[in-house]
Amino acid sequence: MSQAPSCFGCRLGALYRACVHNDSAQLQAVLDGGVSPEEATQVDSNGRTGLMVACYHGFESVVALLSRCPFLDVNQQDKEGDTALMLAAQAGHVPLVSLLLNYYSGLDLERRDQRGLTALMKAAMRDHSECVAALLMAGADLTAVDPVRGKTALEWAVLTDSFNAVQRIWQLLRRPRVEQLSKHFQPEWPALPGLVAQAQAAPSLLNRLQARLSLPFAQSPQEGGVLDHLVTVTTSLASPFLTTACHTMCPDRPPELGTRSKSVPELLGTAPPPPPAHQSPQIVPGPQFFIPYQGPQGMLSMCPQWLQPRDGASPKPQAPKILLSKAPSSSSQCQLKPRPAGHQSLALPVWRYQELRMMRRRQEEEARWAQSQGKMG
Repeated sequence: MSQAPSCFGCRLGALYRACVHNDSAQLQAVLDGGVSPEEATQVDSNGRTGLMVACYHGFESVVALLSRCPFLDVNQQDKEGDTALMLAAQAGHVPLVSLLLNYYSGLDLERRDQRGLTALMKAAMRDHSECVAALLMAGADLTAVDPVRGKTALEWAVLTDSFNAVQRIWQLLRRPRVEQLSKHFQPEWPALPGLVAQAQAAPSLLNRLQARLSLPFAQSPQEGGVLDHLVTVTTSLASPFLTTACHTMCPDRPPELGTRSKSVPELLGTAPPPPPAHQSPQIVPGPQFFIPYQGPQGMLSMCPQWLQPRDGASPKPQAPKILLSKAPSSSSQCQLKPRPAGHQSLALPVWRYQELRMMRRRQEEEARWAQSQGKMG
Protein backbone atom coordinates (compact mmCIF):
# COMPACT_ATOMS: atom_id res chain seq x y z
CA MET A 1 0.00 0.00 0.00
CA SER A 2 1.11 3.54 -0.63
CA GLN A 3 1.89 5.66 2.39
CA ALA A 4 0.54 9.14 2.71
CA PRO A 5 3.05 11.80 3.60
CA SER A 6 3.00 12.76 7.25
CA CYS A 7 2.92 16.47 6.48
CA PHE A 8 -0.53 16.10 4.91
CA GLY A 9 -1.98 13.79 7.54
CA CYS A 10 -2.95 16.62 9.85
CA ARG A 11 -4.60 18.73 7.16
CA LEU A 12 -6.25 16.36 4.69
CA GLY A 13 -9.53 14.67 5.50
CA ALA A 14 -10.41 11.03 5.96
CA LEU A 15 -11.64 10.65 2.37
CA TYR A 16 -8.32 11.69 0.89
CA ARG A 17 -6.35 9.51 3.30
CA ALA A 18 -8.51 6.48 2.46
CA CYS A 19 -7.89 7.06 -1.25
CA VAL A 20 -4.14 7.43 -0.83
CA HIS A 21 -3.83 4.31 1.34
CA ASN A 22 -6.12 2.28 -0.99
CA ASP A 23 -8.35 1.52 2.00
CA SER A 24 -11.72 0.64 0.48
CA ALA A 25 -13.26 -0.27 3.86
CA GLN A 26 -12.40 3.12 5.35
CA LEU A 27 -13.61 4.86 2.20
CA GLN A 28 -16.93 2.99 2.38
CA ALA A 29 -17.33 4.10 6.00
CA VAL A 30 -16.59 7.71 5.08
CA LEU A 31 -19.14 7.66 2.25
CA ASP A 32 -21.78 6.07 4.49
CA GLY A 33 -21.23 8.78 7.09
CA GLY A 34 -21.64 11.60 4.59
CA VAL A 35 -19.16 13.78 2.74
CA SER A 36 -19.03 17.56 2.68
CA PRO A 37 -18.25 19.52 -0.52
CA GLU A 38 -14.95 20.68 0.96
CA GLU A 39 -13.85 17.14 1.76
CA ALA A 40 -14.88 15.82 -1.66
CA THR A 41 -12.84 18.48 -3.50
CA GLN A 42 -9.87 18.58 -1.12
CA VAL A 43 -6.48 18.60 -2.87
CA ASP A 44 -2.86 18.10 -1.89
CA SER A 45 0.16 20.27 -2.68
CA ASN A 46 0.04 19.16 -6.34
CA GLY A 47 -3.63 20.09 -6.69
CA ARG A 48 -4.76 16.46 -6.90
CA THR A 49 -7.87 15.07 -5.30
CA GLY A 50 -8.24 11.59 -3.87
CA LEU A 51 -9.74 10.42 -7.16
CA MET A 52 -6.72 11.68 -9.10
CA VAL A 53 -4.29 9.93 -6.77
CA ALA A 54 -6.27 6.68 -7.03
CA CYS A 55 -6.30 6.90 -10.85
CA TYR A 56 -2.57 7.63 -10.90
CA HIS A 57 -1.72 4.57 -8.77
CA GLY A 58 -4.37 2.24 -10.26
CA PHE A 59 -6.61 1.72 -7.19
CA GLU A 60 -9.65 0.13 -8.88
CA SER A 61 -11.79 -0.44 -5.76
CA VAL A 62 -11.31 3.17 -4.66
CA VAL A 63 -12.29 4.55 -8.07
CA ALA A 64 -15.37 2.30 -8.16
CA LEU A 65 -16.50 3.51 -4.71
CA LEU A 66 -15.87 7.17 -5.51
CA SER A 67 -18.45 7.00 -8.33
CA ARG A 68 -21.10 7.28 -5.58
CA CYS A 69 -19.39 10.22 -3.86
CA PRO A 70 -21.47 13.43 -3.98
CA PHE A 71 -19.97 16.84 -4.77
CA LEU A 72 -17.14 15.16 -6.67
CA ASP A 73 -15.94 16.94 -9.81
CA VAL A 74 -14.49 14.28 -12.09
CA ASN A 75 -13.16 16.98 -14.45
CA GLN A 76 -11.17 18.80 -11.77
CA GLN A 77 -7.57 19.52 -12.82
CA ASP A 78 -4.34 19.61 -10.86
CA LYS A 79 -1.58 22.19 -11.13
CA GLU A 80 -0.38 20.73 -14.45
CA GLY A 81 -3.90 20.59 -15.89
CA ASP A 82 -4.28 16.81 -15.65
CA THR A 83 -7.65 15.27 -14.84
CA ALA A 84 -8.37 11.86 -13.36
CA LEU A 85 -9.04 10.51 -16.87
CA MET A 86 -5.71 11.85 -18.16
CA LEU A 87 -3.78 10.31 -15.28
CA ALA A 88 -5.43 6.91 -15.76
CA ALA A 89 -5.03 6.99 -19.57
CA GLN A 90 -1.36 8.00 -19.64
CA ALA A 91 -0.59 5.39 -16.95
CA GLY A 92 -2.27 2.64 -19.00
CA HIS A 93 -4.87 1.64 -16.38
CA VAL A 94 -7.52 0.22 -18.73
CA PRO A 95 -10.02 -0.85 -15.99
CA LEU A 96 -9.91 2.63 -14.48
CA VAL A 97 -10.49 4.28 -17.85
CA SER A 98 -13.52 2.01 -18.37
CA LEU A 99 -14.83 2.85 -14.89
CA LEU A 100 -14.54 6.57 -15.52
CA LEU A 101 -16.19 6.33 -18.94
CA ASN A 102 -19.07 4.10 -17.83
CA TYR A 103 -19.89 5.21 -14.27
CA TYR A 104 -18.93 8.89 -14.03
CA SER A 105 -21.52 11.17 -15.56
CA GLY A 106 -20.47 14.48 -17.08
CA LEU A 107 -16.99 13.26 -17.96
CA ASP A 108 -15.26 15.71 -20.30
CA LEU A 109 -13.25 13.74 -22.85
CA GLU A 110 -11.84 16.87 -24.51
CA ARG A 111 -10.49 18.60 -21.41
CA ARG A 112 -6.93 19.75 -22.04
CA ASP A 113 -3.89 20.17 -19.81
CA GLN A 114 -1.51 23.13 -19.78
CA ARG A 115 0.17 21.90 -22.98
CA GLY A 116 -3.15 21.51 -24.76
CA LEU A 117 -3.12 17.68 -24.77
CA THR A 118 -6.24 15.56 -24.27
CA ALA A 119 -6.52 12.17 -22.60
CA LEU A 120 -6.60 10.49 -26.04
CA MET A 121 -3.36 12.19 -27.09
CA LYS A 122 -1.65 11.20 -23.84
CA ALA A 123 -2.71 7.56 -24.19
CA ALA A 124 -1.58 7.50 -27.83
CA MET A 125 1.81 9.00 -26.98
CA ARG A 126 2.37 6.34 -24.29
CA ASP A 127 1.31 3.53 -26.69
CA HIS A 128 -1.61 2.35 -24.53
CA SER A 129 -3.72 0.92 -27.34
CA GLU A 130 -6.53 -0.42 -25.13
CA CYS A 131 -7.01 2.97 -23.47
CA VAL A 132 -7.02 4.57 -26.93
CA ALA A 133 -9.72 2.15 -28.11
CA ALA A 134 -11.88 2.76 -25.02
CA LEU A 135 -11.65 6.53 -25.42
CA LEU A 136 -12.45 6.41 -29.14
CA MET A 137 -15.48 4.16 -28.67
CA ALA A 138 -16.68 6.49 -25.89
CA GLY A 139 -16.72 9.39 -28.33
CA ALA A 140 -13.28 11.04 -28.04
CA ASP A 141 -12.51 13.37 -30.93
CA LEU A 142 -9.81 11.86 -33.13
CA THR A 143 -9.56 15.04 -35.25
CA ALA A 144 -8.68 17.33 -32.31
CA VAL A 145 -5.21 18.89 -32.49
CA ASP A 146 -3.01 20.40 -29.81
CA PRO A 147 -2.37 24.15 -30.03
CA VAL A 148 1.45 23.85 -29.82
CA ARG A 149 2.35 21.40 -32.60
CA GLY A 150 -1.01 21.11 -34.34
CA LYS A 151 -1.03 17.30 -34.34
CA THR A 152 -3.84 14.80 -33.77
CA ALA A 153 -3.66 11.73 -31.54
CA LEU A 154 -2.83 9.52 -34.53
CA GLU A 155 -0.01 11.85 -35.60
CA TRP A 156 1.37 11.89 -32.05
CA ALA A 157 1.30 8.08 -32.01
CA VAL A 158 3.28 7.98 -35.26
CA LEU A 159 5.72 10.63 -34.02
CA THR A 160 6.41 8.77 -30.75
CA ASP A 161 6.71 5.32 -32.41
CA SER A 162 3.58 4.03 -30.66
CA PHE A 163 2.92 1.33 -33.23
CA ASN A 164 0.30 -0.57 -31.21
CA ALA A 165 -1.78 2.56 -30.84
CA VAL A 166 -1.44 3.36 -34.56
CA GLN A 167 -2.56 -0.14 -35.53
CA ARG A 168 -5.53 -0.02 -33.17
CA ILE A 169 -6.67 3.35 -34.49
CA TRP A 170 -6.50 2.09 -38.07
CA GLN A 171 -8.54 -0.99 -37.14
CA LEU A 172 -11.21 1.14 -35.53
CA LEU A 173 -11.31 3.46 -38.52
CA ARG A 174 -12.00 0.48 -40.81
CA ARG A 175 -14.91 -0.55 -38.57
CA PRO A 176 -16.06 2.62 -36.83
CA ARG A 177 -19.32 1.12 -35.55
CA VAL A 178 -19.70 -1.86 -33.22
CA GLU A 179 -22.64 -3.37 -35.05
CA GLN A 180 -22.45 -6.56 -32.96
CA LEU A 181 -23.97 -4.69 -30.00
CA SER A 182 -27.09 -3.75 -31.96
CA LYS A 183 -30.23 -5.86 -31.72
CA HIS A 184 -30.61 -5.66 -35.51
CA PHE A 185 -27.30 -7.45 -36.12
CA GLN A 186 -27.59 -10.76 -37.94
CA PRO A 187 -25.01 -13.36 -36.89
CA GLU A 188 -25.10 -14.98 -40.34
CA TRP A 189 -22.25 -14.33 -42.71
CA PRO A 190 -23.47 -11.83 -45.35
CA ALA A 191 -21.56 -13.44 -48.20
CA LEU A 192 -22.81 -16.95 -47.43
CA PRO A 193 -25.98 -17.00 -49.65
CA GLY A 194 -24.07 -15.83 -52.72
CA LEU A 195 -21.33 -18.37 -52.22
CA VAL A 196 -23.82 -21.19 -51.70
CA ALA A 197 -25.63 -20.27 -54.91
CA GLN A 198 -22.34 -20.11 -56.76
CA ALA A 199 -21.32 -23.54 -55.45
CA GLN A 200 -24.64 -25.10 -56.41
CA ALA A 201 -24.42 -23.81 -59.95
CA ALA A 202 -22.69 -25.99 -62.56
CA PRO A 203 -19.02 -24.99 -62.73
CA SER A 204 -17.74 -23.83 -66.06
CA LEU A 205 -14.81 -25.39 -67.91
CA LEU A 206 -12.53 -22.51 -66.87
CA ASN A 207 -13.40 -22.97 -63.17
CA ARG A 208 -12.74 -26.70 -63.38
CA LEU A 209 -9.38 -26.11 -65.04
CA GLN A 210 -8.41 -23.58 -62.36
CA ALA A 211 -9.44 -25.99 -59.60
CA ARG A 212 -7.35 -28.78 -61.15
CA LEU A 213 -4.27 -26.68 -61.83
CA SER A 214 -4.22 -24.61 -58.63
CA LEU A 215 -1.61 -25.60 -56.08
CA PRO A 216 -2.94 -26.60 -52.64
CA PHE A 217 -1.06 -23.96 -50.68
CA ALA A 218 -2.50 -22.63 -47.42
CA GLN A 219 -3.93 -19.15 -47.84
CA SER A 220 -4.20 -16.50 -45.14
CA PRO A 221 -7.78 -15.62 -44.11
CA GLN A 222 -9.15 -12.63 -45.93
CA GLU A 223 -10.51 -9.62 -44.10
CA GLY A 224 -14.26 -9.94 -44.06
CA GLY A 225 -14.05 -13.66 -44.87
CA VAL A 226 -15.65 -16.55 -43.03
CA LEU A 227 -12.83 -16.93 -40.49
CA ASP A 228 -12.89 -13.24 -39.75
CA HIS A 229 -16.64 -13.39 -39.28
CA LEU A 230 -16.42 -16.39 -36.94
CA VAL A 231 -13.87 -14.58 -34.80
CA THR A 232 -16.07 -11.49 -34.75
CA VAL A 233 -19.22 -13.25 -33.56
CA THR A 234 -17.54 -15.52 -31.02
CA THR A 235 -14.92 -13.36 -29.32
CA SER A 236 -15.48 -11.46 -26.07
CA LEU A 237 -17.94 -8.53 -26.22
CA ALA A 238 -18.06 -8.70 -30.01
CA SER A 239 -20.25 -11.75 -29.74
CA PRO A 240 -23.98 -11.08 -30.31
CA PHE A 241 -24.75 -14.10 -28.12
CA LEU A 242 -23.11 -12.43 -25.12
CA THR A 243 -24.90 -9.21 -25.98
CA THR A 244 -28.28 -10.95 -26.03
CA ALA A 245 -27.58 -12.72 -22.75
CA CYS A 246 -26.48 -9.52 -21.01
CA HIS A 247 -29.41 -7.41 -22.32
CA THR A 248 -27.47 -4.27 -23.16
CA MET A 249 -29.05 -0.98 -22.18
CA CYS A 250 -28.55 0.74 -25.54
CA PRO A 251 -29.19 -1.83 -28.29
CA ASP A 252 -30.34 0.87 -30.71
CA ARG A 253 -27.22 3.00 -30.19
CA PRO A 254 -24.13 0.81 -30.42
CA PRO A 255 -20.79 2.54 -29.76
CA GLU A 256 -19.45 4.48 -32.70
CA LEU A 257 -16.41 6.64 -33.34
CA GLY A 258 -17.18 10.31 -32.85
CA THR A 259 -20.43 9.65 -30.94
CA ARG A 260 -20.49 10.41 -27.22
CA SER A 261 -21.86 7.40 -25.35
CA LYS A 262 -23.84 7.88 -22.15
CA SER A 263 -22.68 6.57 -18.80
CA VAL A 264 -24.70 4.12 -16.71
CA PRO A 265 -26.02 6.81 -14.29
CA GLU A 266 -27.14 8.91 -17.27
CA LEU A 267 -28.96 5.94 -18.81
CA LEU A 268 -30.64 5.10 -15.49
CA GLY A 269 -31.54 8.71 -14.78
CA THR A 270 -29.65 8.71 -11.48
CA ALA A 271 -26.85 11.06 -12.49
CA PRO A 272 -26.16 13.77 -9.87
CA PRO A 273 -26.40 17.43 -10.88
CA PRO A 274 -23.26 18.74 -12.55
CA PRO A 275 -20.76 20.48 -10.25
CA PRO A 276 -20.06 24.20 -10.66
CA ALA A 277 -18.12 25.11 -13.76
CA HIS A 278 -14.40 24.71 -13.29
CA GLN A 279 -12.17 26.83 -15.45
CA SER A 280 -9.32 24.96 -17.03
CA PRO A 281 -5.85 26.44 -16.59
CA GLN A 282 -5.02 28.97 -19.21
CA ILE A 283 -2.08 28.44 -21.52
CA VAL A 284 0.36 31.29 -20.99
CA PRO A 285 1.21 32.95 -24.32
CA GLY A 286 4.85 33.08 -25.22
CA PRO A 287 7.46 30.94 -26.94
CA GLN A 288 6.02 27.49 -27.49
CA PHE A 289 8.26 24.58 -26.54
CA PHE A 290 6.99 21.04 -26.65
CA ILE A 291 8.10 18.76 -23.81
CA PRO A 292 7.03 15.12 -24.40
CA TYR A 293 5.52 13.28 -21.50
CA GLN A 294 8.07 11.34 -19.47
CA GLY A 295 7.18 8.67 -16.96
CA PRO A 296 8.91 7.99 -13.66
CA GLN A 297 11.73 6.22 -15.56
CA GLY A 298 11.99 8.90 -18.24
CA MET A 299 13.66 12.27 -18.32
CA LEU A 300 12.93 13.10 -14.68
CA SER A 301 14.80 10.03 -13.48
CA MET A 302 18.08 11.71 -14.43
CA CYS A 303 17.42 14.52 -11.95
CA PRO A 304 18.25 14.20 -8.25
CA GLN A 305 15.43 12.80 -6.19
CA TRP A 306 14.97 15.98 -4.19
CA LEU A 307 14.50 17.99 -7.43
CA GLN A 308 11.83 15.69 -8.94
CA PRO A 309 8.15 16.73 -8.69
CA ARG A 310 6.17 14.74 -6.21
CA ASP A 311 2.51 14.14 -5.60
CA GLY A 312 0.54 13.82 -2.39
CA ALA A 313 1.09 10.05 -2.17
CA SER A 314 4.89 10.11 -2.19
CA PRO A 315 7.06 10.62 0.91
CA LYS A 316 8.69 13.98 1.38
CA PRO A 317 12.27 13.80 0.14
CA GLN A 318 15.10 15.22 2.19
CA ALA A 319 17.08 18.05 0.62
CA PRO A 320 20.83 17.40 0.69
CA LYS A 321 22.83 19.37 3.27
CA ILE A 322 25.61 21.59 1.99
CA LEU A 323 28.76 21.69 4.15
CA LEU A 324 30.89 24.84 3.98
CA SER A 325 34.65 24.66 4.60
CA LYS A 326 37.50 27.12 4.25
CA ALA A 327 39.64 26.65 1.17
CA PRO A 328 43.31 25.77 1.86
CA SER A 329 45.84 28.50 1.36
CA SER A 330 47.94 28.25 -1.80
CA SER A 331 50.42 30.28 -3.76
CA SER A 332 47.68 31.30 -6.18
CA GLN A 333 45.86 33.33 -3.54
CA CYS A 334 45.08 36.83 -4.59
CA GLN A 335 46.81 39.75 -2.91
CA LEU A 336 45.23 43.08 -2.22
CA LYS A 337 46.79 46.24 -3.51
CA PRO A 338 47.86 48.67 -0.80
CA ARG A 339 45.47 51.55 -0.65
CA PRO A 340 46.59 55.12 -0.25
CA ALA A 341 45.84 56.83 3.03
CA GLY A 342 42.41 58.33 3.16
CA HIS A 343 41.09 56.26 0.25
CA GLN A 344 37.68 54.88 1.18
CA SER A 345 36.90 52.59 -1.79
CA LEU A 346 37.90 48.95 -1.98
CA ALA A 347 40.91 48.03 -4.10
CA LEU A 348 40.62 45.33 -6.72
CA PRO A 349 42.57 42.14 -5.97
CA VAL A 350 45.70 41.39 -8.03
CA TRP A 351 46.22 37.73 -8.87
CA ARG A 352 49.58 36.02 -9.32
CA TYR A 353 49.23 35.61 -13.10
CA GLN A 354 48.50 39.33 -13.38
CA GLU A 355 51.70 40.18 -11.46
CA LEU A 356 53.74 37.90 -13.74
CA ARG A 357 52.21 39.48 -16.84
CA MET A 358 52.98 43.02 -15.64
CA MET A 359 56.53 41.98 -14.65
CA ARG A 360 57.08 40.50 -18.12
CA ARG A 361 55.82 43.68 -19.77
CA ARG A 362 58.18 45.82 -17.65
CA GLN A 363 61.12 43.61 -18.61
CA GLU A 364 60.23 43.90 -22.29
CA GLU A 365 59.96 47.68 -22.02
CA GLU A 366 63.33 47.91 -20.21
CA ALA A 367 64.93 45.70 -22.88
CA ARG A 368 63.58 47.90 -25.68
CA TRP A 369 64.73 51.06 -23.88
CA ALA A 370 68.21 49.62 -23.37
CA GLN A 371 68.36 48.61 -27.02
CA SER A 372 67.35 52.06 -28.16
CA GLN A 373 70.00 53.68 -25.88
CA GLY A 374 72.70 51.41 -27.35
CA LYS A 375 71.80 52.46 -30.91
CA MET A 376 71.95 56.11 -29.98
CA GLY A 377 75.39 55.70 -28.32
